[in-house]
Amino acid sequence: MVKNEKILVVDDEEDILEVLKYNLEKEGYQVKTASDGNAGLEIADSFEPHLIILDIMMPGMDGIEVCQKLRSIPKFSSTIIAFLTARSEAFTQITALDSGGDDFINKPIKPNVFKSRISALLRRHSGASASNEKEVIRFGDMEIDNEQFKVTVKNVDTGLAKKEFELLTLLASKPGKVFKRQEILSKVWGNDVIVGDRTIDVHIRKLREKIGENYIHTMKGVGYKFDF
Repeated sequence: MVKNEKILVVDDEEDILEVLKYNLEKEGYQVKTASDGNAGLEIADSFEPHLIILDIMMPGMDGIEVCQKLRSIPKFSSTIIAFLTARSEAFTQITALDSGGDDFINKPIKPNVFKSRISALLRRHSGASASNEKEVIRFGDMEIDNEQFKVTVKNVDTGLAKKEFELLTLLASKPGKVFKRQEILSKVWGNDVIVGDRTIDVHIRKLREKIGENYIHTMKGVGYKFDF
């Protein structure tokens, strides 16, 4: 069954391109591949994929530079961008997120895990886009009521404080996206208010106590993301 979602994979290793293309097409996605950054940009322009998978380490224009260029083009502002990486250093992840990336997929790639991650990314982002227009947003057992500033889990009011609610709605606005600490501070507390990293940690701890441990995940050395 052919799906509506279009996926572009950019990697300089032909064997990886073949494996990923085969597995994605087997799932019904429309797939195109590119073996370098420049070709990736050209194909993205005409193909207009919903999801772009970029290898970070490529000769010439690497994945981070490709991502930066894509994010500078308005029509790719909300395109999902996931990085393929064999590197786990915090600085690589921070740089990738700075460039506008949404998530990471680690090498070596296990096809079944890879397909599940891609499905989840597409599902979460499409769900978030549709739900952002609604006053009430549902994620599993959780319901966020933006009109009443109320969050319930299994129909029980969690009693969130104002900043806790604002922090949760920020993270839940883009499920799967890692929000860096500075972005959280800026959007929840504002640039004119001086608070420390400890403030975020305390609010995250209180949120987990009220909504459960399964929704908010820590990216060590980077920030936090909402998952469900």
